[in-house]
Amino acid sequence: MQSNFITQLLDLKGVKVTKISHEDSFVKIYITTDPKEHTCPACGAKTSKIHDYREQTIKDLPFQFKHTYLVLRKRRYACSCGKRFYESYDFLPRYHRMTNRLAFFICQELTKLTSLTSVAKVANVSVSTVIRIFNHVNYGTPTLPKVLCIDEFKGNAETGKYQCILVDGENNKVLDIIPDRCQSDLVGYFRQFSRKERNKVKFFVCDMWQPYVDLAKVFFPNAIIVIDKYHFIRHVTWAIENVRKRIQKSMTATLRKYYKRSRKLILTRYHKLKDENKEAVDLMLLYNDDLRIAHKLKEWFYEICQSDKYSYQCRELAKWIQNAESSGIPEFEKCAATYRRWHKEIKNAFKYGYTNGPTEGFNNKIKVLKRISFGLKNFYRFRNRILHCTS
Repeated sequence: MQSNFITQLLDLKGVKVTKISHEDSFVKIYITTDPKEHTCPACGAKTSKIHDYREQTIKDLPFQFKHTYLVLRKRRYACSCGKRFYESYDFLPRYHRMTNRLAFFICQELTKLTSLTSVAKVANVSVSTVIRIFNHVNYGTPTLPKVLCIDEFKGNAETGKYQCILVDGENNKVLDIIPDRCQSDLVGYFRQFSRKERNKVKFFVCDMWQPYVDLAKVFFPNAIIVIDKYHFIRHVTWAIENVRKRIQKSMTATLRKYYKRSRKLILTRYHKLKDENKEAVDLMLLYNDDLRIAHKLKEWFYEICQSDKYSYQCRELAKWIQNAESSGIPEFEKCAATYRRWHKEIKNAFKYGYTNGPTEGFNNKIKVLKRISFGLKNFYRFRNRILHCTS
C-alpha cells in the first residue's frame, strides 16, 4: 500500500517505484514497468520475449528542492526476425534523457522574466539544453486586430539596433516583433497580409514618426491614424523645460541651482500643488515674462488634454496653436508648428482615446528581459521569447 502511494505521488503511467535514495543535493528514484507485448519495429510482429535489461538515468522535475533522477530498468525485447529493440514509454521520448514533463517545465519557466541560465540551474540541465528545447517553441504570423499599435524599442539584436513591436490595442496583447524599424522591413512584413485582412484595421496608433504614418496610409487605407497622447504632450514639457534652461543661463549660480532643483514645481499642474508650493511657483514666474507665458501655455494645454469634451478640445487646440505661434517664445513656436502638422492625428487621439500605453508597458518588460539575459542577439529566439513571456 505504501509503495502504491509513492507511485501515485510520482504520477508516471505504468511505473512502479522499487527504491528511493536521498542524498544532500539530489534524490534517485528507482523505477520499473511491467512486461507487456510489443510490436517489432522491423517486421511488425508481436513479441513478448525479453532479451536483456539495462539501467538508464533520467532527469525529472525537482523534488523537495533537490535535483531528481529516475533510474529506469529498461527491457530490450527480441523478435523472431532477429531484431532487438527497447520498450517504449509515454513519459520518455526515444533517445531522450529527460522526461516530457521536465521539458514542459522548462518551457513554463521561460514564460517568466528570468534568464536561460537560471532556468537551466533549476531544471538541472545545461544552458544549451534549455536553448535546444526552446527552439521548438515557435509563434506564427498573427491576424491583424481592429486597433493596431506600433512602436520601436532598442533590442540590439543581430537584425539591427531597433526592433518594432505590434500590439493589439483592444485586447492588450503582443502580436509580433519585426526585425527592424526600417521601411523595407515594415513593408516586407505587412505585404504578407491580404488586402482584405489589412482593411479590417480601423485604428493605427503610433508616435510622431512620419514613416509609420506613411506606412499606415499605404497598407491600412480604412484605418484612422491616432498619435499616442504621451508623445505629443511631451513636446509641451520639453518646450517649458528648454525655456527654463535658457533663462537659467543668465542667472547667478545660487538662483540657477534653485530653479533647477525646483523644476518639478514648474512642471506639475498648478492646482495640484500645496499652498506653499504655489507661492514658490508664483515667485519663480515673476522673474521672467517668457517663463510666465510658457507656464500659462503649459497649464492651458494640459487642461485641453484632460478634458472629456471633444468639441472643446478641438476648439481650444486651434486657439492654443495660434497663441503659441504668436507668443514670441522660440521653444513654443516650434512646438506649435509641430502640432499644426499633426493636428488631425492629435484630434483623433482626443476623440477615440486609444494610446500606446500597453505597448510602452510591454517595452518595459522587454527591457527587463534583455537586462537579465545580458542581451539576446539571435532575433528569432528573442522574438519567440518576448511572445512567450507576454502571451
